[in-house]
Amino acid sequence: MSNEDITLTAGDAEVTVQPGNGGRVGGLRVGGVELLRQGERFGCFPMVPWCGRTRDGRFRNGGTVHQMPLNSPPHAIHGTVRDGAWRVARTSADAAVITYDLVEPWPWPGRVTHQLDLTPDSLTLTMAVEAHDSSFPAQIGWHPWFNRNLGGEDVRVDFAPTWQEERGEDHLPTGNRIEPRPGPWDDCFGMPDGVDVTLTWPGQLELKVGSPEEWVVVYDEQEAAVCVEPQTGPPDGLNSRPRLVTPLEPLEATMTWAWRRL
Repeated sequence: MSNEDITLTAGDAEVTVQPGNGGRVGGLRVGGVELLRQGERFGCFPMVPWCGRTRDGRFRNGGTVHQMPLNSPPHAIHGTVRDGAWRVARTSADAAVITYDLVEPWPWPGRVTHQLDLTPDSLTLTMAVEAHDSSFPAQIGWHPWFNRNLGGEDVRVDFAPTWQEERGEDHLPTGNRIEPRPGPWDDCFGMPDGVDVTLTWPGQLELKVGSPEEWVVVYDEQEAAVCVEPQTGPPDGLNSRPRLVTPLEPLEATMTWAWRRL
């Protein structure tokens, strides 16, 4: 199948999936209003096989140190799959499944599967990483760029995290957990009962970001957009909290956006 854009529709919701551009969600329109920042690096891209920054691009698997390209010097950021073209496994009017085979510079063979399910008032994204023959550490996350403004007041971000990861000068967690601080943020937060963040565009739309995962990065330092990124571990998690993917046990994660008109 080609990797041309896929359009999903349900009610007055429309989602554009871009297999050829890193498997990202290129757009989410509700009643004709685009919620995601437009542009080939924006929308909402999958972060696999790691999320956020990996310190100096290095991590261990057992006794071996592996080096990733420094695509955000001095660190490696957001994984490798957003730079590749994905295959289309199947599509319907309101759902799609796309896959990506892990290749260099990632040292191990594996497959990422991304499933997208649209209803008139929600979009659920489910991702899995499978190992073919060797086990390896990995993370899964999503990096959406929500438009700060939909033509009215700026968006409000509401959430009640249990802790904030203290951020060092290198933008990486120090390992200390601190009381959550007010924004602006480029920070990772802990929500042990699951990610639950509400975005409200006053008088227009409310969107809830939910996930069973307990980690979320919130980034609102850009004028145009706000990012709310559920993930399976904190930044530099390949080093601090590796999740092992084995041939018998894939790593899976899910995220739902649910919206309603105000």
